[in-house]
Order: sequence, then C-alpha cells, then structure tokens
Amino acid sequence: MGTKQCGSEIAISSPNVGEAGATGEWRNSRPVMDDAKCLAVKQGKVTCQICWVLCPDACITQGVGPVIDLTYCKGCGICAEECPADAISMVPEAEPGACELDAAEEAAR
Repeated sequence: MGTKQCGSEIAISSPNVGEAGATGEWRNSRPVMDDAKCLAVKQGKVTCQICWVLCPDACITQGVGPVIDLTYCKGCGICAEECPADAISMVPEAEPGACELDAAEEAAR
C-alpha cells in the first residue's frame, strides 16, 4: 500500500501586476534602471532578479534586463535599495527629465 502524506501542500500567495490598482499616479519618485550596471544584462542571461523577487507590487518583469511597469509602481524603492549592483536608482517625479516618457506617450495619443 502507498503512503499518504498529509500536509505536503503549501498555500502560497503571490501578488499580481495591478492587484493594488494603478498606483503609479501617486508615487513621489520612480525607479530608473541602468542597464549597464544590471547583472542580468551584463551576463546576458536571467540572473540575480532580486528586484523582481522583492517587488511587492509585482511590477518588475523577470528577464535579461528587467523592465519596471511604472503604471503599477508605487515608488517604494525596495528594488533600488536591494539591488546588489546599484543598477536601480530612485528619481524624484519632479526632477527635470523624469517624466519625458509620459510626455512622449501623451503626444502619441
């Protein structure tokens, strides 16, 4: 007879992108990725990914050169704080040039 293991399943909860809503509208600073410093980009393969693992809003995609979805990023700075290569820095939203991407997106609409 086979043995039955009780309690071998573990319930895991993971956040999904957008689960907390479009929080990017109320952040004070945004993360900016420096691909030249990113370990995954430098090695050309999916390595490190600490930013992806620790993001509480799941708005960083895993890959060679992780991408941050600013629509859902609340600007907590955990990714920048924990990046071992200092590839992510937090830039104040009011800093000149920080919102150039948003202006380009608006112009395209």
